[in-house]
Amino acid sequence: MDAFKPYPLKKQSRLYRQFPSLRRYNPFSVKQAGWILFGPSILPSHLEHISFYLGEDVEPVAGWTVADHTVLLMPGTLNPDIEEICQAIELDYASVDCLPELDQPGLAVFDMDSTAIQIECIDEIAALAGVGEQVSEVTERAMQGELDFEQSLRERVAALKGADMAILTQVRDSLPLMPGMGQLVATLKHFGWKVAIASGGFTWFSDKLKQDLQLDHAESNQLVIDGNVLSGELTGNIVDAQRKADILRELADKFDIPATNTIAVGDGANDLVMMASAGLGIAFHAKPKVEAQAQAAVRFSDLVGVACILSASLIKTGQLSLKG
Repeated sequence: MDAFKPYPLKKQSRLYRQFPSLRRYNPFSVKQAGWILFGPSILPSHLEHISFYLGEDVEPVAGWTVADHTVLLMPGTLNPDIEEICQAIELDYASVDCLPELDQPGLAVFDMDSTAIQIECIDEIAALAGVGEQVSEVTERAMQGELDFEQSLRERVAALKGADMAILTQVRDSLPLMPGMGQLVATLKHFGWKVAIASGGFTWFSDKLKQDLQLDHAESNQLVIDGNVLSGELTGNIVDAQRKADILRELADKFDIPATNTIAVGDGANDLVMMASAGLGIAFHAKPKVEAQAQAAVRFSDLVGVACILSASLIKTGQLSLKG
């Protein structure tokens, strides 16, 4: 964790030049604003595009940066028309109603594969074991919610029977963090939040992330190793969709954190119960079914997008003043 620093949240003079409406900062307008736009390069032309298709001028009431991302607080209420336009021009957005408060103790629980890290570990193991196509097809169907998770997991693990333990080591030693994950964890911890992983993957990898990122908790499934090879079996309770939700609730109770100040971030159908149990469920580069049910989504940004969403709570409560 020493290698990662929190994302800087700043007022930027360049935003006042780009978006003149920001010079008319009004605390009342800020409190009434209903949604944010965020991304690495938001231009006045983007707002002109949105205004054209909505048939009315759309001007931000506040603006700030989170690392290299611009965040604009927008008037009115987020609606399907705005969402359709933003997706068409590839800008992220989120409602700011009922956001968890970043400056109060909170809990963030992340899925691991394709969320905290860039890969699906079981697919990587399978590819090195020579059964990649067989396993990845089942993985994709499980993430889409087409298959029972536990059944599909046991089927995929069975296909790994006889794989050398050296493959696990190879995958573990080159785990690619999702861009922004380290800085996001550092940012959450800077504000006093607890951070955990709840994964349908394997302890071989989640334990390493817990150590590397100094997480407060990590829980996933346990592979059975027979000598120096995988037995094709699992031991212990399965971390499925319900268990992920239970982990979030148990950690919130343990750390005395209200459910309203929790977030869950994931990309697959196995994350939906956990996301519904959190104060805010955030779909990250997720499957369509997950995006449709999540309260917020990061579609185009990396994980800095999660920090962009939470940073809006500081503006709405006046904890990060942008006046002047």
